[in-house]
Amino acid sequence: MTVDIDKTDGPADTPPAGPEAIKAIPVRHYGRYVSAVIALAALGGVIYAFSQGRINWGAIPDYFFNDRILSGVGKTLLLTVLCMLIGVVGGILLAVMRLSKNPVTSSIAWFYIWFFRGTPVLVQLIVWFNLGLVFEYINLGPVYKDEWSQFMTPFLTALLGLGLNEAAYMAEICRAGLLSVDEGQTEASHALGMTHGKTLRRIVVPQAMRVIVPPTGNEVINMLKTTSLVSVVQYSELLRVAQDIGQTSGAPAEMLFLAAAWYLVLTSIFSVGQYYLERYYARGSSRTLPDTPFQKIKANMLSLSAWRR
Repeated sequence: MTVDIDKTDGPADTPPAGPEAIKAIPVRHYGRYVSAVIALAALGGVIYAFSQGRINWGAIPDYFFNDRILSGVGKTLLLTVLCMLIGVVGGILLAVMRLSKNPVTSSIAWFYIWFFRGTPVLVQLIVWFNLGLVFEYINLGPVYKDEWSQFMTPFLTALLGLGLNEAAYMAEICRAGLLSVDEGQTEASHALGMTHGKTLRRIVVPQAMRVIVPPTGNEVINMLKTTSLVSVVQYSELLRVAQDIGQTSGAPAEMLFLAAAWYLVLTSIFSVGQYYLERYYARGSSRTLPDTPFQKIKANMLSLSAWRR
Protein backbone atom coordinates (compact mmCIF):
# COMPACT_ATOMS: atom_id res chain seq x y z
CA MET A 1 0.00 0.00 0.00
CA THR A 2 1.34 3.40 -0.91
CA VAL A 3 0.86 6.55 1.11
CA ASP A 4 0.64 9.88 -0.62
CA ILE A 5 2.45 12.65 1.23
CA ASP A 6 1.27 16.16 0.64
CA LYS A 7 4.43 18.17 0.09
CA THR A 8 2.69 21.40 0.85
CA ASP A 9 2.33 20.42 4.48
CA GLY A 10 6.08 19.90 5.05
CA PRO A 11 8.89 22.35 5.56
CA ALA A 12 9.75 24.67 2.72
CA ASP A 13 12.49 23.56 0.34
CA THR A 14 14.07 27.04 0.18
CA PRO A 15 16.37 28.03 3.06
CA PRO A 16 15.16 30.77 5.35
CA ALA A 17 16.14 34.28 4.43
CA GLY A 18 19.26 35.67 6.21
CA PRO A 19 19.36 38.73 8.43
CA GLU A 20 18.53 42.02 6.84
CA ALA A 21 21.41 44.14 5.60
CA ILE A 22 22.51 46.77 8.08
CA LYS A 23 22.07 50.27 6.79
CA ALA A 24 25.02 52.34 8.01
CA ILE A 25 24.20 55.92 8.84
CA PRO A 26 27.19 58.33 9.01
CA VAL A 27 27.75 59.98 12.36
CA ARG A 28 26.80 63.62 12.25
CA HIS A 29 29.57 65.83 13.63
CA TYR A 30 27.59 68.92 14.51
CA GLY A 31 30.60 70.52 16.21
CA ARG A 32 32.39 70.71 12.89
CA TYR A 33 29.59 72.67 11.29
CA VAL A 34 29.34 75.03 14.24
CA SER A 35 33.08 75.70 14.19
CA ALA A 36 32.95 76.21 10.40
CA VAL A 37 30.18 78.79 10.79
CA ILE A 38 32.16 80.60 13.50
CA ALA A 39 35.33 80.60 11.36
CA LEU A 40 33.45 81.94 8.32
CA ALA A 41 31.82 84.64 10.44
CA ALA A 42 35.23 85.70 11.80
CA LEU A 43 36.68 85.75 8.29
CA GLY A 44 33.75 87.83 7.07
CA GLY A 45 34.29 90.29 9.91
CA VAL A 46 37.97 90.71 9.02
CA ILE A 47 37.15 91.20 5.32
CA TYR A 48 34.48 93.79 6.19
CA ALA A 49 36.90 95.67 8.46
CA PHE A 50 39.52 95.87 5.70
CA SER A 51 36.91 96.91 3.15
CA GLN A 52 35.99 99.90 5.31
CA GLY A 53 39.58 101.07 5.71
CA ARG A 54 41.11 103.99 3.83
CA ILE A 55 42.82 101.76 1.28
CA ASN A 56 42.55 102.09 -2.48
CA TRP A 57 41.99 98.43 -3.33
CA GLY A 58 41.64 99.26 -7.02
CA ALA A 59 45.36 100.05 -7.22
CA ILE A 60 46.28 96.42 -6.50
CA PRO A 61 44.85 94.85 -9.69
CA ASP A 62 46.14 97.82 -11.70
CA TYR A 63 49.75 97.03 -10.71
CA PHE A 64 49.49 93.27 -10.10
CA PHE A 65 50.91 92.38 -13.53
CA ASN A 66 53.00 95.50 -13.93
CA ASP A 67 56.28 94.91 -15.77
CA ARG A 68 58.35 96.09 -12.81
CA ILE A 69 56.41 93.87 -10.41
CA LEU A 70 56.84 90.85 -12.69
CA SER A 71 60.55 91.62 -12.94
CA GLY A 72 60.74 91.69 -9.15
CA VAL A 73 58.89 88.36 -8.97
CA GLY A 74 61.35 86.84 -11.44
CA LYS A 75 64.35 88.07 -9.44
CA THR A 76 62.80 86.74 -6.24
CA LEU A 77 62.36 83.29 -7.80
CA LEU A 78 65.87 83.34 -9.27
CA LEU A 79 67.38 84.31 -5.92
CA THR A 80 65.36 81.62 -4.14
CA VAL A 81 66.50 78.86 -6.50
CA LEU A 82 70.18 79.87 -6.49
CA CYS A 83 70.35 80.36 -2.72
CA MET A 84 68.67 77.00 -2.09
CA LEU A 85 71.10 75.37 -4.52
CA ILE A 86 74.02 76.81 -2.55
CA GLY A 87 72.32 75.82 0.70
CA VAL A 88 71.60 72.22 -0.32
CA VAL A 89 75.04 71.54 -1.81
CA GLY A 90 76.78 73.25 1.10
CA GLY A 91 74.50 71.54 3.61
CA ILE A 92 75.27 68.06 2.28
CA LEU A 93 79.01 68.82 2.31
CA LEU A 94 78.87 70.22 5.85
CA ALA A 95 76.78 67.27 7.07
CA VAL A 96 79.33 64.78 5.72
CA MET A 97 82.13 66.83 7.28
CA ARG A 98 80.27 66.97 10.60
CA LEU A 99 79.90 63.17 10.63
CA SER A 100 83.52 62.63 9.64
CA LYS A 101 85.87 60.88 12.04
CA ASN A 102 88.51 63.49 11.24
CA PRO A 103 88.39 65.95 14.19
CA VAL A 104 89.68 68.86 12.10
CA THR A 105 87.02 68.40 9.43
CA SER A 106 84.19 67.95 11.92
CA SER A 107 85.37 70.96 13.95
CA ILE A 108 85.38 73.22 10.87
CA ALA A 109 81.84 72.13 10.03
CA TRP A 110 80.70 72.63 13.63
CA PHE A 111 82.17 76.17 13.74
CA TYR A 112 80.55 77.12 10.44
CA ILE A 113 77.14 75.92 11.58
CA TRP A 114 77.55 77.58 14.97
CA PHE A 115 78.50 80.95 13.46
CA PHE A 116 75.95 81.22 10.67
CA ARG A 117 73.06 79.90 12.74
CA GLY A 118 74.01 82.11 15.66
CA THR A 119 73.87 85.44 13.85
CA PRO A 120 70.78 86.98 12.19
CA VAL A 121 70.66 86.72 8.43
CA LEU A 122 69.91 90.45 8.16
CA VAL A 123 73.14 91.22 10.02
CA GLN A 124 75.05 88.90 7.70
CA LEU A 125 73.66 90.68 4.64
CA ILE A 126 74.73 94.07 5.96
CA VAL A 127 78.19 92.77 6.88
CA TRP A 128 78.73 91.30 3.41
CA PHE A 129 77.63 94.59 1.86
CA ASN A 130 80.07 96.62 3.98
CA LEU A 131 83.12 94.35 3.91
CA GLY A 132 84.77 97.00 1.77
CA LEU A 133 85.70 98.66 5.06
CA VAL A 134 87.99 95.68 5.73
CA PHE A 135 88.98 94.56 2.23
CA GLU A 136 89.48 97.57 0.00
CA TYR A 137 90.42 95.42 -2.99
CA ILE A 138 89.79 91.86 -4.01
CA ASN A 139 92.85 90.38 -5.68
CA LEU A 140 92.71 86.89 -7.20
CA GLY A 141 95.96 87.29 -9.07
CA PRO A 142 95.72 87.11 -12.87
CA VAL A 143 92.11 85.91 -12.66
CA TYR A 144 90.36 88.95 -11.17
CA LYS A 145 91.25 92.19 -9.39
CA ASP A 146 88.90 95.05 -8.54
CA GLU A 147 87.66 97.26 -5.73
CA TRP A 148 85.44 95.52 -3.21
CA SER A 149 82.59 97.98 -3.75
CA GLN A 150 82.56 97.09 -7.45
CA PHE A 151 82.88 93.36 -6.82
CA MET A 152 80.23 93.01 -4.10
CA THR A 153 77.12 93.91 -6.08
CA PRO A 154 73.66 93.79 -4.44
CA PHE A 155 72.93 90.50 -6.23
CA LEU A 156 76.17 88.87 -5.06
CA THR A 157 75.57 90.19 -1.53
CA ALA A 158 72.10 88.63 -1.50
CA LEU A 159 73.40 85.37 -2.96
CA LEU A 160 76.20 84.97 -0.43
CA GLY A 161 74.25 86.25 2.55
CA LEU A 162 71.23 83.98 2.05
CA GLY A 163 72.98 80.98 0.48
CA LEU A 164 75.73 80.59 3.07
CA ASN A 165 73.27 81.09 5.90
CA GLU A 166 70.94 78.46 4.43
CA ALA A 167 73.82 75.97 4.16
CA ALA A 168 74.14 75.98 7.96
CA TYR A 169 70.48 75.02 8.42
CA MET A 170 70.52 72.48 5.60
CA ALA A 171 73.59 70.87 7.18
CA GLU A 172 71.58 69.92 10.26
CA ILE A 173 68.66 68.72 8.14
CA CYS A 174 70.95 66.55 6.01
CA ARG A 175 72.79 65.26 9.07
CA ALA A 176 69.49 64.16 10.62
CA GLY A 177 68.56 62.41 7.37
CA LEU A 178 71.89 60.59 7.13
CA LEU A 179 71.68 59.46 10.75
CA SER A 180 68.17 58.08 10.15
CA VAL A 181 69.55 55.38 7.83
CA ASP A 182 70.40 52.17 9.67
CA GLU A 183 74.14 51.54 10.02
CA GLY A 184 73.62 48.01 8.74
CA GLN A 185 73.02 49.47 5.28
CA THR A 186 76.49 51.01 5.28
CA GLU A 187 78.11 47.86 6.66
CA ALA A 188 76.42 45.72 4.00
CA SER A 189 77.53 48.02 1.18
CA HIS A 190 81.11 48.04 2.48
CA ALA A 191 81.00 44.25 2.64
CA LEU A 192 80.08 44.25 -1.05
CA GLY A 193 83.20 46.29 -1.80
CA MET A 194 81.61 49.74 -2.23
CA THR A 195 83.68 52.78 -1.37
CA HIS A 196 82.51 55.29 1.21
CA GLY A 197 81.55 57.82 -1.48
CA LYS A 198 79.66 55.26 -3.53
CA THR A 199 77.85 54.07 -0.42
CA LEU A 200 76.68 57.60 0.27
CA ARG A 201 75.50 58.16 -3.32
CA ARG A 202 73.86 54.79 -3.94
CA ILE A 203 72.67 53.61 -0.51
CA VAL A 204 72.57 56.21 2.24
CA VAL A 205 71.44 59.42 0.51
CA PRO A 206 68.49 57.86 -1.42
CA GLN A 207 67.10 56.40 1.82
CA ALA A 208 67.75 59.61 3.74
CA MET A 209 65.72 61.65 1.24
CA ARG A 210 62.48 60.56 2.93
CA VAL A 211 63.61 62.46 6.04
CA ILE A 212 65.39 65.30 4.23
CA VAL A 213 62.68 66.30 1.73
CA PRO A 214 59.90 67.57 4.08
CA PRO A 215 62.02 70.09 6.02
CA THR A 216 63.84 71.06 2.83
CA GLY A 217 60.53 71.96 1.21
CA ASN A 218 59.78 74.07 4.24
CA GLU A 219 63.16 75.78 3.87
CA VAL A 220 62.42 76.59 0.22
CA ILE A 221 59.20 78.33 1.21
CA ASN A 222 60.99 80.13 4.02
CA MET A 223 63.76 81.20 1.64
CA LEU A 224 61.19 82.63 -0.77
CA LYS A 225 59.96 84.95 1.99
CA THR A 226 63.43 85.65 3.40
CA THR A 227 64.48 87.15 0.06
CA SER A 228 62.48 90.21 1.10
CA LEU A 229 65.35 91.08 3.47
CA VAL A 230 67.72 91.82 0.58
CA SER A 231 65.88 95.06 -0.08
CA VAL A 232 68.19 96.58 2.55
CA VAL A 233 71.18 96.00 0.25
CA GLN A 234 69.46 97.71 -2.72
CA TYR A 235 68.60 94.53 -4.64
CA SER A 236 65.43 95.04 -6.69
CA GLU A 237 63.40 91.96 -5.73
CA LEU A 238 59.63 91.91 -5.24
CA LEU A 239 59.41 93.88 -1.99
CA ARG A 240 61.92 96.52 -3.10
CA VAL A 241 60.08 97.08 -6.38
CA ALA A 242 56.72 97.27 -4.60
CA GLN A 243 58.09 99.86 -2.18
CA ASP A 244 59.52 101.96 -5.02
CA ILE A 245 56.22 101.88 -6.91
CA GLY A 246 54.35 102.72 -3.73
CA GLN A 247 56.46 105.84 -3.17
CA THR A 248 55.99 107.13 -6.73
CA SER A 249 52.31 106.22 -7.07
CA GLY A 250 51.20 107.47 -3.67
CA ALA A 251 49.91 104.04 -2.64
CA PRO A 252 52.58 102.60 -0.32
CA ALA A 253 50.20 100.47 1.77
CA GLU A 254 48.45 99.10 -1.31
CA MET A 255 51.75 97.99 -2.84
CA LEU A 256 52.65 96.16 0.37
CA PHE A 257 49.36 94.26 0.13
CA LEU A 258 50.18 93.53 -3.50
CA ALA A 259 53.58 92.10 -2.52
CA ALA A 260 51.91 90.00 0.18
CA ALA A 261 49.46 88.64 -2.40
CA TRP A 262 52.30 87.64 -4.71
CA TYR A 263 54.14 85.91 -1.84
CA LEU A 264 50.95 83.97 -1.04
CA VAL A 265 50.59 82.88 -4.67
CA LEU A 266 54.20 81.73 -4.92
CA THR A 267 54.23 79.92 -1.56
CA SER A 268 50.98 78.16 -2.46
CA ILE A 269 52.51 76.86 -5.69
CA PHE A 270 55.65 75.74 -3.86
CA SER A 271 53.53 74.03 -1.18
CA VAL A 272 51.73 71.93 -3.80
CA GLY A 273 55.07 70.91 -5.29
CA GLN A 274 56.39 70.03 -1.84
CA TYR A 275 53.34 67.85 -1.16
CA TYR A 276 53.77 65.77 -4.31
CA LEU A 277 57.53 65.47 -3.74
CA GLU A 278 56.94 64.17 -0.21
CA ARG A 279 54.33 61.77 -1.57
CA TYR A 280 56.85 60.47 -4.11
CA TYR A 281 59.52 59.72 -1.51
CA ALA A 282 56.96 58.13 0.86
CA ARG A 283 56.42 55.20 -1.50
CA GLY A 284 59.00 52.99 0.19
CA SER A 285 57.88 53.65 3.76
CA SER A 286 54.07 53.75 3.68
CA ARG A 287 51.67 50.94 2.81
CA THR A 288 49.24 53.41 1.27
CA LEU A 289 50.15 56.80 -0.12
CA PRO A 290 48.33 59.84 1.28
CA ASP A 291 45.48 61.21 -0.78
CA THR A 292 46.16 64.00 -3.23
CA PRO A 293 44.32 67.32 -2.71
CA PHE A 294 41.85 66.39 -5.45
CA GLN A 295 41.19 62.99 -3.86
CA LYS A 296 40.58 64.67 -0.50
CA ILE A 297 38.09 67.10 -2.05
CA LYS A 298 36.30 64.22 -3.79
CA ALA A 299 36.12 62.22 -0.55
CA ASN A 300 34.72 65.22 1.35
CA MET A 301 32.08 65.79 -1.34
CA LEU A 302 31.04 62.12 -1.23
CA SER A 303 30.77 62.15 2.57
CA LEU A 304 28.70 65.33 2.43
CA SER A 305 26.32 63.84 -0.13
CA ALA A 306 26.00 60.66 1.96
CA TRP A 307 25.18 62.74 5.06
CA ARG A 308 22.43 64.57 3.16
CA ARG A 309 20.82 61.29 2.14
